[in-house]
Amino acid sequence: MAIDILVAGRLPPNVIPQLENRFRLHTLPGDDSEANAMLQEVGPSIRGLLTNAAQGAPEALLAALPNLEIISSSGVGTDALNVEIAEGRGIRVETTPGVLTEDVADGAIALMLATTRRLMQAERNVRAGRWLKDLPLGNRMTGKRLGILGLGKIGQALAKRAVAFDMPIAYHQRNRNPDVPYTYHDSVVSLAEASDFLVVIVPGGPATANMVNAPVLDALGPEGILVNVGRGSTVDQPELIRALQQGRIRAAGLDVLADEPHVPEELLELDNVVLTPHYASGTIETRLAMGQRVADNMLKYFVAG
Repeated sequence: MAIDILVAGRLPPNVIPQLENRFRLHTLPGDDSEANAMLQEVGPSIRGLLTNAAQGAPEALLAALPNLEIISSSGVGTDALNVEIAEGRGIRVETTPGVLTEDVADGAIALMLATTRRLMQAERNVRAGRWLKDLPLGNRMTGKRLGILGLGKIGQALAKRAVAFDMPIAYHQRNRNPDVPYTYHDSVVSLAEASDFLVVIVPGGPATANMVNAPVLDALGPEGILVNVGRGSTVDQPELIRALQQGRIRAAGLDVLADEPHVPEELLELDNVVLTPHYASGTIETRLAMGQRVADNMLKYFVAG
């Protein structure tokens, strides 16, 4: 008898072709009434859930899947997956760690360069026929101090790249890593004080909510740049907007926001912000590798057993 799998989120293009001939796939409609009707019909038979780190596994969806055994999610984030609820029911939760490390680190470097060199403002000037008009000079990145908030795999990959820019490197996380040569700070404020660039690469969730707040931004200071390639929830977004408007920090490069995909109008109006749509890992190579891991997680659970 075919195993029923629910597709409830955007997936890389190589996932469905690998699974559609091995499982009975059901795609959750975007319309709420249609989705509810489908779940009433097939919810009890669903044993696997395919989703992603952004769309996740809402509590109401999990409640509609009483016989769910595994969630296979595209992405490394788990804050939208309701892991505690899933694990409490014995549901296995699989993500795609490791495969996006290099591209997210590259993306962080790109945001650092784009913000400090005013590349987006310069590009808009050229397209508008303004050339150098009203375009301030940028600032050098080479030799500036880099603070990394969250020295996991991505943080360490970023640090390796930063060495090529002759950047002194410091970091903060819950525990000191004895295997790295970088300077450890025991608080985010202390790290920010010692940084020209503060790059945020910590996971979301209650433990990190608004970790980058007014004291941290003030410690970063008027010449500091904030880059976030982790989760939007880790930064106090209204306070960040005020800091940018008031010149309390120089600029920000943001790949993630607090309420994606909604972008506050105040951010759109600022020239000292570079915004990308949660795109740091957005390469063909990484997306296909993530898709392969999503498919493999489901196949290993049900087929390889």
